[in-house]
Amino acid sequence: MADHGTPGTAVERHEEPTMPVGTAVVLPDSEQIQNPGFPPYRPRVSDLDPKKARSNERRIALLFAASMVGSVFAIVAYIVFPINANDPGSIRLNNLFLGLGIALSLLGIGIAAVHWSKALMEGHDLSEERHMTRGSEATRASAAEVFHLGNKESGFTRRKLVRNTLIASLALWPLPGIIIFRDLGPADQDANDVLRHTMWKAGTRLTKDPNGVPIKASDVTLGSVFHVIPEGLDDREDALEQKAKAAVLLMRLKPEDLHVSKGRENWNYHGIVAYSKICTHVGCPVALYEQQTHHLLCPCHQSQFDITHEAEVIFGPAKRPLPQLPITVDSEGYLVARSDFHEPVGPSFWERDHT
Repeated sequence: MADHGTPGTAVERHEEPTMPVGTAVVLPDSEQIQNPGFPPYRPRVSDLDPKKARSNERRIALLFAASMVGSVFAIVAYIVFPINANDPGSIRLNNLFLGLGIALSLLGIGIAAVHWSKALMEGHDLSEERHMTRGSEATRASAAEVFHLGNKESGFTRRKLVRNTLIASLALWPLPGIIIFRDLGPADQDANDVLRHTMWKAGTRLTKDPNGVPIKASDVTLGSVFHVIPEGLDDREDALEQKAKAAVLLMRLKPEDLHVSKGRENWNYHGIVAYSKICTHVGCPVALYEQQTHHLLCPCHQSQFDITHEAEVIFGPAKRPLPQLPITVDSEGYLVARSDFHEPVGPSFWERDHT
């Protein structure tokens, strides 16, 4: 049995010597793990057989050609299968064939690029040290040499069939998107006129969103805010489109807090003001009102508008104030519009003048 000693007796301890903290053992070169390097390069079939290389080249060009066919097919399908508002089946057909065309276009480019890198480009492994600082002129010249070497190894300039079909497929690929974007606007109307006019006109009552209850001036108290739509909006077949342009925010401030410019003296009613709800940046709904500062905030990109100074921009990416809707009251005390907005609502567009 080990003797643990008796009280008051010193016990001699034998311990292995320890290394000082912070030291390390450096092994001799013979015991260090050697870098095995890259495995030997295994030539591919296309490296050994020129016929296989040409066959792969034609296969890649065929994939790029399939991408071109997909782009053209998407455009043709969008025209041949138009969307009819009264036929839900037309929407399914349009989306189906348009999606198939765009999918073929993208897959053709993607699969061809992968097949090109796997079958024809140089396949050897390499490593390159990264440097955090700008390289010397010799290093930059070496980088340019590497770029030219990559061009040589990929065969981009040498394999004209692959290069030309790649360029053609990339040129055709954006066309379906361009066609679709053009069709977002009305084809039979002037987009400038459509965006300039809303449902508001002289005598149109301001009603609550979404129930359509008319609003009396006495209902609007200091610090309150109402989300407003024109009376009769729900009776329109294009109610959503009209609401996207005509939505309004209604607030009441002290009349002495308003800084009214010349010509707008009768646009408010005893401190009650109405401004477009559509942000002039990219069209998001401005729905956050801070009643102490009288600021409106767009939650999308943080544009802020000062209601006391006719909704001028005080912060954020928006470039124009929110358009103001001139208002008054009718004989029954309900708030009504004096006219439509005097300028287009929403974000700026290329056909908008700045007068």
